[in-house]
Amino acid sequence: MSETTGRVLRLLGLLQSRRVWGGDELAERLGVTGRSVRRDVERLRELGYPVHASKGHGGGYQLGAGAALPPLLLDPDEAVAMAVSLRVAAGGSVAGVGESALRALTKLDQVMPSRLRSQVAAVHDATTTLTPGQTDDLVDPDVLMTLARACRDHEHVAAGYVDRAGTTTDRRVEPYRLVTTGRRWYLLCFDRDRDDWRSLRLDRMSDVIARGTTFTPREAPDAAQYVRRAITASPYRYVARVRYRAPRDAVAQCFSDASAEIEEDGPDACILTAGADDPERMVPWLAMPGVEFEVLAPAEVAAAVRTVADRLRRATP
Repeated sequence: MSETTGRVLRLLGLLQSRRVWGGDELAERLGVTGRSVRRDVERLRELGYPVHASKGHGGGYQLGAGAALPPLLLDPDEAVAMAVSLRVAAGGSVAGVGESALRALTKLDQVMPSRLRSQVAAVHDATTTLTPGQTDDLVDPDVLMTLARACRDHEHVAAGYVDRAGTTTDRRVEPYRLVTTGRRWYLLCFDRDRDDWRSLRLDRMSDVIARGTTFTPREAPDAAQYVRRAITASPYRYVARVRYRAPRDAVAQCFSDASAEIEEDGPDACILTAGADDPERMVPWLAMPGVEFEVLAPAEVAAAVRTVADRLRRATP
């Protein structure tokens, strides 16, 4: 790194650390003349950093907000704090935050020195986060980052996987996309041994290893639609199709994307597709929208609605 480049980076770090700097202060910190400071400020502006200059009492140089977020210079403590925060956010339930936090964490982890990574891991391992309803579905942040990088770089991945029956198998996959429902993380991937697409729950994966070899991307299905279909229907013994006499938007407010797939059936009706292993337990859930509905299929779910309705009638004096 040249002396000038190093000085410009030091100048950038100073501007990011405080709101306003006087020209004389910067010259003293950098050990240069005021003229050199002005030249270095121009270099930063050419790189896209909006450095504002003002005169008079309280004036000086100030790093402003630009049209795009420029690279940030973080000291070791700041980098560790940010990585720990991103790990928490990546596993959280705030809508839209998990995937963004994971992308940011992946970028930060790629350039973070190993000694700082160990500090981040130590803080994370010593911390317990109380997140209602997710204690059984925790995902190791290192697994998240490994798979995120593999998706980005089209890198082969090997892992162990436990299915719903508790059977463990070895998987050799081509990872394409991570999908979060807010409660769980899934991986859309092409299973090389099964020669087909799969969605895998990350909390059921173990010994996740990026092999270092790359693959040529295939034409992949829509990740969100594929995972939604996989988790709302295919794992269950009974898959119900129910027609509601209400617009889709009204019915959709009662169900999450992870629990049901809803399609319009004209302007004032919609059809829900969802799965369950016990039809009777499904009935109160289907009744949540509070509007008229009819079970189109299967017969077992329709019978369960009649059984539960009769039981409720008998419970009324």
